[in-house]
Amino acid sequence: MQFCKKCGSLLTVIKKRKKTYLYCRKCKKEYPMKKNIKFSEKVVEKKRGVIVVKKEGEELPITKAVCPKCGNTEAYWWTLQTRSADEPPTTFYRCTKCKYSWRSYD
Repeated sequence: MQFCKKCGSLLTVIKKRKKTYLYCRKCKKEYPMKKNIKFSEKVVEKKRGVIVVKKEGEELPITKAVCPKCGNTEAYWWTLQTRSADEPPTTFYRCTKCKYSWRSYD
């Protein structure tokens, strides 16, 4: 980084007529480059992991709900906010016997 000798602002690099200059945006002064500068940018992408939550029987609470497929009276349940924040969450159920899943909009 270099700063303007006149006003102290940070200098940026510009190209004019096939020449490279250091340029002050504040006082509009140009300084010729004394040596060639090579610019490069390295982009580092962070890998984001996906967290998988297993929804098997031992990890979910059980409630009394009638399965529409097999008629069993117990089901695991969980809730998710599937619509906008000002609406109630959706309750999902999974039968403890046949593993059929359904939802309820309360």
